[in-house]
Amino acid sequence: MNSLKDSIYASPVGEVGAFKFDETVASVFPDMIQRSVPGYNAIISAIGLLAGRFAREHSVCYDLGCSLGAATLSMRHQIEAKDCRIIAVDNSPAMVTGFQQALQKDQATVAVDVVCADIRELAIENASVVVLNFTLQFIPLEDRLDFLQKIYRGLLPGGILILSEKLKFDDDRQQELQTQMHHAFKKAQGYSDLEISRKRTALENVLIAETCIQHQNRLLQVGFSSAEVWFQYFNFASMIALK
Repeated sequence: MNSLKDSIYASPVGEVGAFKFDETVASVFPDMIQRSVPGYNAIISAIGLLAGRFAREHSVCYDLGCSLGAATLSMRHQIEAKDCRIIAVDNSPAMVTGFQQALQKDQATVAVDVVCADIRELAIENASVVVLNFTLQFIPLEDRLDFLQKIYRGLLPGGILILSEKLKFDDDRQQELQTQMHHAFKKAQGYSDLEISRKRTALENVLIAETCIQHQNRLLQVGFSSAEVWFQYFNFASMIALK
């Protein structure tokens, strides 16, 4: 799938509907996420390095909410463990189709299964690495604990969960500052005030952010021995949870 420039929210005409990972979004997604998520390339690169470190022979690495497969491809090029495969899952048919097309052009040899499904209903088994790269924030709050418990149970001893999320902040000044700086980042990437405003409206009640402490406490609650932030750029962060 050839990526187009994201101009979905450039028009002032029409009501702003709820954000959906449909064909329109899939067609511009690489451009959209690069220009919307500070540090995205660094996170993707590090996911590959971490997978190379933690992937074990005869195990499975999961990319849950894989979109067009950037994290999967990063892992695929770093994993050296024998008989290790990746299961990449997304509930958007448009994203899955786009990823399958990209996968055909990739020369790495690690086996990849691309699945169109609700990740909450997926069985997690024999996992050495699980990636939730800006995915948990789209799962209803009431489902997050059970979902993470399923992941924890499916991870092998010594396994790793990589969790990247947009954050919110308890302190109102921090929340305002981090939001303003994120908007400044997006303007620097070429988005207009109108696009930023309309995108924010579209994501309201769709993307539900939580604080870093809320994420860490939940990860410890389900059983992880450690959950630490390894990367943060304004209100976007990535954590490593160790079993």
